[in-house]
Amino acid sequence: MRRVLVIGCPGAGKSTFARKLRDVTGLPLYYLDMLWHKPDRTTVTREEFDIRLQMILEQDEWIIDGNFARTLPMRLAYCDTVFFLDFPTGVCLEGVERRIGTKHEDMPWVEHEFDEEFRQYIIDFPTERRPQMVAALEDAAARHGVRVRTLHARAELETELGDMR
Repeated sequence: MRRVLVIGCPGAGKSTFARKLRDVTGLPLYYLDMLWHKPDRTTVTREEFDIRLQMILEQDEWIIDGNFARTLPMRLAYCDTVFFLDFPTGVCLEGVERRIGTKHEDMPWVEHEFDEEFRQYIIDFPTERRPQMVAALEDAAARHGVRVRTLHARAELETELGDMR
């Protein structure tokens, strides 16, 4: 396990798990949100994002936290392991609500409210985003031998980390 993706619905705990995984493995951690967003809540260009991401992908070791569906096939071509946090919608909504008002290293600003559009994205995730994600993971496992660990509960995250210690 040298090149790891951590993906799943917003609020599932991807960034928290990725940080703990970094602490256990010593692998460098990169957050896609930090590559894409600027502190003033604007974004870099798609070209700049792709260049920065490609530079990370070409490194020997990394953990990349985040979804960004457009770049998932590119990231799957480079990774050897994926942790897919496939949690119930309610758990994800609670996860986002819990982090409102708190500074995190994976975002360049502090969220002060739960944006309704973002809430709807999470509600729609199981039907709008998850099927494509699952199909891409199945393809990567079959074609490239990518190891996919699908986790369905927070307790499984701790078990996974414990098994690595």
